[in-house]
Amino acid sequence: MPLALSDEHRDLAGSVAAWSRRAAPVETTRAHLAGLGAGERPASWPGLVQQGLHALHLPEEHGGAGAGLEELAVVAEQLATELHPGPWLPTVTTSAVLGAATAQGSLPRLLEELAEGATAALVAGPGLRARADETGGWVLDGTSAPALGVPGADLLLVRALAEDGERWFTVRADTRAGTTALVHRDDPTDLTRSVGRLELSAHRVPAADEVTGVDAARVDLVVTTLLAAEASGVARWCLDTAVDHVRTRKQFDRPIGSFQAVQHKAAMMLVRAEIICAAAWDAARAEHHDADQQRLAAAQAGASALPAVVDTAVECISLLGGIGFTWEHDAHLYWRRAVSLASAGGEQARWETALGEAALGATRDFSFVDPDAMPELRAEVAGILAEVAELAEDGRPALGWAPARGGARQARLAEAGLVAPHYPRPWGRDAGPQEQAVIAHEFARAGQAAPSTVIGEWVLPTLLVHGTAEQQQRFAEPTLRGEIFWCQLFSEPGAGSDLAGLSTRARKVEGGWVLSGQKVWNSMAHEADWGVCLARTDTEAPKHEGISYFLVDMRSAGVDVRPLRQATGMSEFNEVFLDDVFVPDECLVAAPGEGWRLAVTTLANERLSMGAHLSHGSSDRVRDLLADPAHPAPRAEVVRVLGRCVGREMSLSALNLRSVLARISQLDLGAEISVQKVFNAVAQRDNSRDLLTVLGPRGLVAVPPDGGHGDPSTDSRIDPVIDHLGLPSVLFGGGTIEIQLNVIARRVLRLPR
Repeated sequence: MPLALSDEHRDLAGSVAAWSRRAAPVETTRAHLAGLGAGERPASWPGLVQQGLHALHLPEEHGGAGAGLEELAVVAEQLATELHPGPWLPTVTTSAVLGAATAQGSLPRLLEELAEGATAALVAGPGLRARADETGGWVLDGTSAPALGVPGADLLLVRALAEDGERWFTVRADTRAGTTALVHRDDPTDLTRSVGRLELSAHRVPAADEVTGVDAARVDLVVTTLLAAEASGVARWCLDTAVDHVRTRKQFDRPIGSFQAVQHKAAMMLVRAEIICAAAWDAARAEHHDADQQRLAAAQAGASALPAVVDTAVECISLLGGIGFTWEHDAHLYWRRAVSLASAGGEQARWETALGEAALGATRDFSFVDPDAMPELRAEVAGILAEVAELAEDGRPALGWAPARGGARQARLAEAGLVAPHYPRPWGRDAGPQEQAVIAHEFARAGQAAPSTVIGEWVLPTLLVHGTAEQQQRFAEPTLRGEIFWCQLFSEPGAGSDLAGLSTRARKVEGGWVLSGQKVWNSMAHEADWGVCLARTDTEAPKHEGISYFLVDMRSAGVDVRPLRQATGMSEFNEVFLDDVFVPDECLVAAPGEGWRLAVTTLANERLSMGAHLSHGSSDRVRDLLADPAHPAPRAEVVRVLGRCVGREMSLSALNLRSVLARISQLDLGAEISVQKVFNAVAQRDNSRDLLTVLGPRGLVAVPPDGGHGDPSTDSRIDPVIDHLGLPSVLFGGGTIEIQLNVIARRVLRLPR
């Protein structure tokens, strides 16, 4: 999906893209690269000003449209997709910083000048110094770092270091030798924009040209949001260009897009593009949040989106092959812009450290419902939860993967439809995303854990859609009350990711079916009362068609559950042997041969995700290291690792929230769900690996919980090495990363088989 979610933003995006294609086609840009690099305005600039795209965010009293950073980010993404040239990005970045500053001195006049079409650039660097002079003004010295848009800018906003901290000033510069504010032109990486440095030699600035009230968190947010939004546009172009090429380019008499290695590259490009977009979107929406939230969002965009766009551009070149490495192909222009955007944002390590430090004091808010919304529902749920708190804790508490079993508390929650509020009545409350969010918030406010039926969350939706009324009555309420546990008997030793290749047989007998076969990697099978089992009922039918969906009583004769001891030394999973297990006809769901369709329903059903809890590689484990005074790793390195881990978790949460909001707006979710599945596994893998890098000698020790016989989830501070060794449970579960990439390549990108 593009950055825009609302109808208004999508209309804005469409109009900007169409205008840019007409006003500044890439062929025209190519013909004027020398002038653009020197700071000349493109021929499209007057039209851009007439459209008001440069002043969308400025206050109406100064000639702007009074919009916000979200609208500006939408425009930035679309202009970058079209490789729009010239000073738009440095100009709007500068004016957005000025627009949020204290209005005094010449500031109103400057905003009006910018609204009329003046260009500007933001200048900073460790060598810039400011000292007060005897007139009440300032004297500036030093040379800035290279910055976008400096050559050709009408106005420069300069950040310099004074004795009492940072100060901001507006400066009019010149390219003529001898001036006290001299612009040096540099050869730009992005050939469509100018780059230069500002040299200040005892340059005097009157007091009226000092800009006060500039908030550092706001500056970082503006800069990284707009850079990340442009990065999203560049990534989108790179993805579309690469996919179009591999669909049609043939090698060995086949489209290269049919080769798995190529498909995986393209699919990972999509994953990166969505992560970049989500980071830019989250940063833009932080404009109206407090400073702590802005620091988190800005650092996340800098640490995640900007490095990723360079990788995406490189992958585009690699998929295009030799043609993409030629001057004539536009790919290198987008590649150059990607490098320029990442460089303009500053060092990746700086943003990772900033994110780690910010995450020690705050957590990014991904809620989407006002705390006071739906007061009647809040009051009702709060009342029920208060009532539940007074009931006896007579059920078995949740242990590891096993949910709480039975008891008066869960029975009351089931009666109120709060165990699975998204289920239809009478099992749930028909709760949509907003209602689910409110209910989850009330559970959190009451200090109670929202109940889960674990595997039942996949099973019951299938029964409620495809099961008989008798099956629904028999299984739904007891599952919700915690009286029935479920396991899933799908995977087999010879049919893991290729689920349709299963070999377990179901033979028809009088009154039912007899099942024989072996299942594997079955979580909770040793606890489960019932299992959902796929078995082949027609050996002559194509493999997707001859499968049926059975409900198996795990206490039936012939069911043998054997724990699987893993590399961690623990036994979280099982293998299940079915030796002529009788299943009555009333436990066949739907008709024979419809099992594959039902399995797809089962695997597709997931409760609304409100955040990004990671089973492995959680950033909380990095926080544990920081809290341990005996840990030998340098604090700065651990903080940087924390920033990387939190960044991945925030990316996942932003993807989740975008999916929820798209669902509310009835938009096509596109690739969001598939991307979440891939990136969830990637985040757990990479977070866990990053944690290992700062363990040092601590990594020589691996202590399983309960001496190796317990469930790791029962220990809130599981050993980090054991945590890492347990990664395969998420890297394999639900299909490996590679299988998910196959799904994205073929079903989302529609690459040829």
